[in-house]
Amino acid sequence: MTPRAPRPSDLRDNIRRLGRLLGEVIKAQAGERAFNQIEDIRKASVSWHRDGGESAAGRLRQNLSRLSAPEAVKFAHSFALFLQMTNLAEDDAARVKLAARKESPRPDTLATAVAQLEESGVSRDQVLSLIDQASILPVITAHPTEIRRKSVLDRLSAIAELVDWKASGLEEDEADAVVRTELSILWNTRLLRQKGLAVLEEIDNAAAFFDRTFLSELPKLYSEWEKALGVDEPLPAFLRIGSWVGGDRDGNPNVTAEVLRAALQRNARSALTHYLNEVDLLGSELSIASPPAQISSKLADLARSSADPSPQRADEPYRQALSLVYARLAGTLRTLTGREPARPPRVSAPPYASVEALQADLSTIQDSLLAHHGQVFAQGRLPRLIRAVNVFGFHLASLDLRQNSMVHERVVADLLKRAGVSPDYAALDEAAKTELLLKELSNDRPLYSPFAAYADETISEIAIVRAAAEVIASFGSKAFNSYVISNCNAVSDLLETFILLKEAGLFSGGAARPATLLPAPLFETIADLRDAPSTMESYLDIPLVRRAIGAGRVQEVMIGYSDSNKDGSYLTSIFEVRAAINGLRDLSQRANQTFGFFHGRGGAVGRGGGSSFDAIVAQPAAASGGHIRITEQGEVAANKYSDPLIARRNLDSLAAATLLATLDEGARKADDDPQGAGVLSTLSG
Repeated sequence: MTPRAPRPSDLRDNIRRLGRLLGEVIKAQAGERAFNQIEDIRKASVSWHRDGGESAAGRLRQNLSRLSAPEAVKFAHSFALFLQMTNLAEDDAARVKLAARKESPRPDTLATAVAQLEESGVSRDQVLSLIDQASILPVITAHPTEIRRKSVLDRLSAIAELVDWKASGLEEDEADAVVRTELSILWNTRLLRQKGLAVLEEIDNAAAFFDRTFLSELPKLYSEWEKALGVDEPLPAFLRIGSWVGGDRDGNPNVTAEVLRAALQRNARSALTHYLNEVDLLGSELSIASPPAQISSKLADLARSSADPSPQRADEPYRQALSLVYARLAGTLRTLTGREPARPPRVSAPPYASVEALQADLSTIQDSLLAHHGQVFAQGRLPRLIRAVNVFGFHLASLDLRQNSMVHERVVADLLKRAGVSPDYAALDEAAKTELLLKELSNDRPLYSPFAAYADETISEIAIVRAAAEVIASFGSKAFNSYVISNCNAVSDLLETFILLKEAGLFSGGAARPATLLPAPLFETIADLRDAPSTMESYLDIPLVRRAIGAGRVQEVMIGYSDSNKDGSYLTSIFEVRAAINGLRDLSQRANQTFGFFHGRGGAVGRGGGSSFDAIVAQPAAASGGHIRITEQGEVAANKYSDPLIARRNLDSLAAATLLATLDEGARKADDDPQGAGVLSTLSG
C-alpha cells in the first residue's frame, strides 16, 4: 500500500471526527443535559480564547459555576478524553508524515548517519566493524509518575489504529462504530490509578511494550538497517532492549526473589507466545510438498523427527518440521512459565534446552528454503522470527539487578558477624574493609549458613542473588546485564557485591574464572562523579578484579543525571558528567579496560531528559565506544514505544546517534576545547 501524502486538513478533520464521535458517546451514555452542558462550556471556551473580552469570560464563568460536583467530574472527564483524542490525531499526522517520507531526510536515522560518515571519510567497513562489537540497550524502567492505567492505554491504542480509517481496511461507518464502542468503554472507565502500581503490575506494563511493539518491530528495523548497509548476512544483535522492572530494589522492598522470578516468567511468556504464534502462521503458509520440491537432508531429518501422524501432512516436510518446533516451544513455555499455549501442539516433543537449539531448528528450515526455493525466502515471516529469537531469546529483556550500597554494607556486615569474621564490619575504614573483603573473596567458602539467625534484609538479599543464579541457569547469561550499585563511592562498595555473588555461585573464589555477573557502579552525586576515575582506577588495580572481569569484557559504569542535578544544579551536573566520562576515558586507555556507559537519564530536563539523539551525540566521544545504555523512564516510555512506527523511529535514532558519537571525527574534535572547558568549569563552580 502506497502511503498517502499528508494534507494540512487531515489533522483538523480527524480531530473533528473524533470529537464528534466522543460527543455522540457522551450524549448516549450521560444524557442530553450533560452533553449540552459540556458543549456550552466548550463553545464559551472557544469564544473566550478566540475573541477574549469580559463578556466571553463571564459567560464561561457562569457555565462553570452552574455545575454540581458530579457534573464537574463529567465535564473534566470529557475534556480529558477530548485531549486524548487530539493527541491520537496528532500522532496519526506524524505517522503519515513519516510513512510518506515527504520531508527532507532526517538526520537521526542509521541510513543518514552512515551517509554522513561516508562523506567525512569513514568507510562502510569501519561502520560494520563497530556494529560487530557494539552494544546499544534502551532500558525500560518503572516510575511512580506514570499514573495512566494499562486499560486506558489499550483502549487508546485500539482507537489509534482507526484514526486513519482508510488504512484500516474498514468502511468509514464500520470504523466509526468500533471507535464509538471503545469510547463508550473509556467514558465509563476510571482514567487514573487510585493507588500506586504493584511491582507485578509494573512488570505487566513493561511487557506490554514488547507485545505491542518491540517483538514485531525490531526485526523489521534490522531488515531496514541491513538494506541501508548493503549487507547480505544478518547483522549481529547490537541493539537489544533492557529492563529494570522486577530487578530494581533500590528503595523498593517489594522487589523480592519471588518477584524477580515472576518478572522473568512474565517476560518469557511474551517471547514464547510470540514465537508460537509466528510458527503457527508459518505452518499455515509453508504448504510446500516433497516430492516434487527438493529439500535439504537436515530438513528431512527434522521433519521425520516430528513423528507427525497426520496423513494430510505426510508429504509436507516444512509443516512437519514446524509441528516439531511448535511442540518444543510449547514444552519450553510450560517449563519456564508453567503456562500452556492457546493452541495445543499436534505432536509430543521435549522442550528446548537452550535458545541456540531453537535457532538451529529455525535455521535448518530457512537454509532449505533458500537453497531449494530461492532468495524470495530471504525476507518475510521466518527471517523476522529468526531475528526476534536472536534479539530476545527466551528472556525477552535483559534485566539489571540494582541495590543501594548502604544495604550491601549492612548485609555483608551481618554475614561477617554471624560467620565470626568481623564483629563490626561497618566501623572499619576503607582500607581495612577492602583488605577483609579481598581475603574473603580469595576462597570459595560461603558465609551464609542456614542454621544462623540473620536480619530479614540479609535473608532477602541472599534470596535475590540465588534467584538470579537460578534464572541464569534457565535462561542463559544474557538474562542479566549488570548488578548496578546505587550510591557507589568506594572500592568496597563494589567488592561487597562480589561477596553476595559468591554466595550464589556467580563469582568463584580467587576469581578462578570470570564472574557470571559483574557489579556496575552508579556515580550519582557531584562528589562521586569527581571521584569516579580514581575509584575505578583503584578498583582495576586489584588483580582479583581484573580476573573477575575477564579478557575482552566490558566494565559498565552508570552515570546518574537526576541526583547530580539535584546535588549541584543543571549546569554543574552536565559539566561534571562530561568531566567524569573524560577521566574514565583516560583511565580506560591506561588500564587497557573498555568501559560501557549507562546513562541514567529521565523524562524531564532536570533528570537529563530531552532528545536521546542529541544527548548521545553531544556526549564526549568516550561516552560511546559502541557500548551505550540509556534509561527510558516509565513516564515517557509509553510516548516513545507504544506506537510501532514511532518506536522504530526512536530505536533507529539511538543506533544513529551511537554511530555518530563513536565514529564522527568532528564530534571527537569538539571534545578538545580547553578554552570552552575552562569557561564551563568557572561557571560550574
